[in-house]
Amino acid sequence: MDAQGRGRADDVDPADQWVLNPNTGEYELRLSPSAPQSGIPGPRRAAAAPSPSRTGASGSRTTAPVAPGRDVPPPRRRRGAPPEEPLPGRRGRRPVKQKAKAKKALLWTGGTMAFVLVAGATSGYFYLKHLEGNVGTTDVGDAAASNFSKDEAFNILIIGTDKRTGEGNEGYGDAGSVGHADTTILLHVAKDRTNATALSIPRDLIVDIPDCRTKQEDGSETVVAGKEDVRFNESLGESGRDAGCTMRTVEAATGIKPDHFVMADFNAVKTLTTAVDGVEVCVEKAVDDEKSKLVLPAGTSKVEGEQALAFVRTRHAFGNKGDLDRIKVQQQFLGSLMRKMTSGDTLTSPTKLLKLAEAATNALTVDKAIGKVGTLKDIALELKKVPTKNISFMTIPVVDNPAETVVKATVVVDKTNAPPIFDAIAGDVSFTEVKKQEKKEKAEVAARLKGSKSAASDVRVRILNGGAAAGSAQQQLAYLQTQAGVTKSDNAGNAEAALAKTTLEYAPDQADQARRLADIMGLSGSAMKPGKSVTNAQGLPAMTLTLGKDFKGAGVKLNSSAAAAPGANKSTADKAQCAS
Repeated sequence: MDAQGRGRADDVDPADQWVLNPNTGEYELRLSPSAPQSGIPGPRRAAAAPSPSRTGASGSRTTAPVAPGRDVPPPRRRRGAPPEEPLPGRRGRRPVKQKAKAKKALLWTGGTMAFVLVAGATSGYFYLKHLEGNVGTTDVGDAAASNFSKDEAFNILIIGTDKRTGEGNEGYGDAGSVGHADTTILLHVAKDRTNATALSIPRDLIVDIPDCRTKQEDGSETVVAGKEDVRFNESLGESGRDAGCTMRTVEAATGIKPDHFVMADFNAVKTLTTAVDGVEVCVEKAVDDEKSKLVLPAGTSKVEGEQALAFVRTRHAFGNKGDLDRIKVQQQFLGSLMRKMTSGDTLTSPTKLLKLAEAATNALTVDKAIGKVGTLKDIALELKKVPTKNISFMTIPVVDNPAETVVKATVVVDKTNAPPIFDAIAGDVSFTEVKKQEKKEKAEVAARLKGSKSAASDVRVRILNGGAAAGSAQQQLAYLQTQAGVTKSDNAGNAEAALAKTTLEYAPDQADQARRLADIMGLSGSAMKPGKSVTNAQGLPAMTLTLGKDFKGAGVKLNSSAAAAPGANKSTADKAQCAS
């Protein structure tokens, strides 16, 4: 059975079962005895009870039988007595002004995948268990973490497959596809929950897929052999590879280990956008794409269902008609959808939230560790803490595959610009401006840089690796020479001892140069060490920059929580953009 066939309710709108309790201000799930129960687990109806007793002709008390399943009739009201207040949630109750404490839901979706997690109160336990029954799970072994921690940073790999399950999807492209990693986003959520980074991974990125252990349908395990120099999308589906193989491939390619995964197919975009009554998108020019069937006028439009799927699938309407430009469009779509999900109209509407929950969980597959109702709720609450303005969308910096000389169909990782981004994510560094930290950094820079500064081209510095990741000295050298204009710099290898903090040692007559390099690198006052100069490769006096364990990557300022990595094409979830 595919993802769309699991756990559906038969002609029941769960939103109709939620009522507001005026005593607590919370919505509670109450199922009337006559309401259909299919698809929504709940407590069984109590056994038949005797009716109220009455006095027979002989004066003895008798009990009249009550038909099984029939409600017990209420006691008669005394004449002249005022009618009793109806119970909350029953027909005829007084209108109650809805409060803003509606059930919360948070949606993450991009391209062909969706990620919806619902946070519910104890009164909604049975309905949440129903949602849990909708979600498919895959045992990926130690490729995923064994549990979810609310106190740590976490990485979730969001995978959208090109599997054509669901009504009306068989006509899209390869109808027989086993489901490849068509659209993939590595979502990093910071430990302090002030920010998150969504890093898109191109499907045509050339990678090495490692060996991976997978579980078969009969419960047995097998190891699928790895492959070298193949497209990233082959990490899922090919030769029986599961989502765990994709997780291992991401770790091998980026050095970042995903903790969990969520996966969905084409139907997710269609059902989710319909559930929120459409998502606004913007295009700079009118679109009429015969391949994806997307037709839109220039400017802003609202898309849902088939049209929304066409928007995130199209490659021929934007940019150079390639997958990298399609990724940008998908990121814009995701930002718009997230803004719609966090709007007041959605968060205060139990009907919309429950429709979203049904649509998303029916299209969702996750690793076993996060497939439980309590874990889904915990993740939802943690994600909700991140402001949309601090959610960055980025794509792995890439260059054309040098092995292709005629047709450029694939890409490889940009070895200069990608490592700083990988290092920043692994080091829990934000790519957004956090206001409090930004103000502090500006004050520190202003205080440190009083007085004159040399031009970058006049700065002479030798770089040592004193505890940073392997290759950091060479990467920082490349950044200084090609991006920052510090051309009189060279790599001096490894330092004699590892340092916890990066330092810059300079002679008294090199103070201006030191201030310029401190400006470029975001060095704090404590990192500046007056001392002696050394001789560089050109035989000239130079400063000594020693990269410590706190080094965050080439181009990433050490005093900043906001990584300004070169080559990073970044956008944030709070800003609307037009596809071009």
